[in-house]
Amino acid sequence: MNRPLAMKAINYWWPGTSMEILRDDINLGKFKAAIFDFDGTISLIRAGWQDVMYPYFVEVLAATPGAESLTQIEHLVKEFVDLLTGKQTIYQTIRLAEEVEKRGGEPLTPLEYKHEYLRRLWEQIEHRVQGLEDGSIDRESMLVPGSMGLLEELRARGLTLYLASGTDEPYVINEATILGVADFFDGGIYGALDRYEDFSKAKVIQEIIKDHQLSGEELLGFGDGYVEIENVKAVGGYAVGVASNELTREGINEWKRSRLTRAGADMIIPDYRELQELIDHLFPHV
Repeated sequence: MNRPLAMKAINYWWPGTSMEILRDDINLGKFKAAIFDFDGTISLIRAGWQDVMYPYFVEVLAATPGAESLTQIEHLVKEFVDLLTGKQTIYQTIRLAEEVEKRGGEPLTPLEYKHEYLRRLWEQIEHRVQGLEDGSIDRESMLVPGSMGLLEELRARGLTLYLASGTDEPYVINEATILGVADFFDGGIYGALDRYEDFSKAKVIQEIIKDHQLSGEELLGFGDGYVEIENVKAVGGYAVGVASNELTREGINEWKRSRLTRAGADMIIPDYRELQELIDHLFPHV
């Protein structure tokens, strides 16, 4: 498929697809490296994590001396959790500790809150991890549709691929391995550390730019969160917002779409099912 001509307007859909183009004034096709977020962008293992974090944080804040109504607390928690989605989990638990203190409580350390959240989340996803490890769950069912084909296509075109996640690094490495995608990321797999100051997606991107002496237009980014889109755009890269519906594996998640648009995504896609059209757009002259 040839690229549509004279498309200068913002916001149009690639003909016959679910791909929403938000910017059409960027020189495409020069990419040498690509960075991916993991959860919601490649992996669905942790789908539904909000259903663990929201009630846990509400429970903690509702027990403080100065707690507001349950409705007010629920609104607050959703607001700050959503705002910080894409950053390391520790930033959400740092904010939780601050909110506990504001309400006259004695907070645990952010790391203690984080470990309790991860314990609760593990109860929800343990069967998925074990099922992938023993083969009783099909890998494809735990991947954003089309992920494998996209990774194969980008590697075949000579791009160096990186994975950077706000999830703890040992979990990311293990989950990428059992999903069968770890070997695609020849540039490295990066995740959150207990020493959270030592990791950020922005730092990984800066290292990619420096190590490969890339210009901004040579970096391609994929993510379903605000942070990674903002970080890619900050260095002049091209950011693909993946507004994946993690629970149904079908269609656009409108909440994600809205956030990704505000973050500055250059295009929005629901997943990678329309792979040839996506490749035609990203590599128009190849």
